[in-house]
Amino acid sequence: MKKNKILLVVILSLVIIAGLLLTGQHYSTLKKQESDFTVRDTAAVMKIFMADQNNHSMLLQRTDKGWYVDKNIKASNREVEFMLSTLRRLRVKAPVSLASFNNVVKRLSSISVKVEIYQRVYRIRLGKLKLFPHVKRTKVFYVGDVTQNNLGTYMLIAGAKRPYIVYIPGFRGFVSSRFSPLINDWRSHILFHKKLADIKSVSVEFGDNRKGSFRVEVEDVLGNYDFIRLKDNSKVENYDTLKILNFLTSFRDLRYESRLNGGLPKKEIDSIIKSPFLYRLCLVDNDFDTTILTMFKKNRFPDEVNKAYDQLVPVDLDRFYGYTDNNDFVLMQHYTFDKVLHPLSYYVRK
Repeated sequence: MKKNKILLVVILSLVIIAGLLLTGQHYSTLKKQESDFTVRDTAAVMKIFMADQNNHSMLLQRTDKGWYVDKNIKASNREVEFMLSTLRRLRVKAPVSLASFNNVVKRLSSISVKVEIYQRVYRIRLGKLKLFPHVKRTKVFYVGDVTQNNLGTYMLIAGAKRPYIVYIPGFRGFVSSRFSPLINDWRSHILFHKKLADIKSVSVEFGDNRKGSFRVEVEDVLGNYDFIRLKDNSKVENYDTLKILNFLTSFRDLRYESRLNGGLPKKEIDSIIKSPFLYRLCLVDNDFDTTILTMFKKNRFPDEVNKAYDQLVPVDLDRFYGYTDNNDFVLMQHYTFDKVLHPLSYYVRK
């Protein structure tokens, strides 16, 4: 009888200990689920969706041709890599205190950005064996505003009961600005991205120098070109082949500085694009897709300042405007584009 009592006590003790362990594990797991903002395998990220409370939303999607915004707009590789790095490095500093809990939750409900992460996962995964891949939503969280010291950001996992202060180790600042649902913040700045082998022709028009305008037609990649005056469509025979080659290969990567749609009043943009142009580039690729970029001068100062001070240089010598065939109004740098804006005489052998 005594032995039975001892055995019963031992069994009950083991049951209680097991219950405590299971409860502790459940609590620990739940706590981790509510605070795990880090995306460790960013190579498996296929889509990132973001939306705010003002009906702004955008979808970043990985394709065989790179990352795209809303399926058909080329995304900036720099911004995408920055985002993936941010997701990989996110860490929790502390849970939100009880004193500030209500205020933080209220702010999150009104100004947060919802972030959804989709990754490639496998239905069967046994060591190195991976079968039946598919894309699955793996994380959903809300990004709020910054802490008072500007060193953390309030974030909340969807379905969690408590928000957390999140930061990036070694980075003095906040991460909320990296989660933008605005499409323009993710668009690539590339205007021309063509290899020599992909180019059929390129023409350069000068608004105030018809004699300097020309077109280069690529016959083959061996250095055979037709160099044509746009003034009368006559061929120029004594051109510098090396200079033409440098001109054509420059279209491998030409980018604008910033996009100004919405940054300037529409009335001002309309006035600029109706004014006489400085230059016009037209590139036709081997698929007969055409890219046209028209460029305009940028005043250094407002008109009233230019009129009041004659000694000032009215035109900005560093930057100018561009208008694309996609109706983008952009700011460009002479430093980047001057190499493809030489007149015809530059390419003629002396």
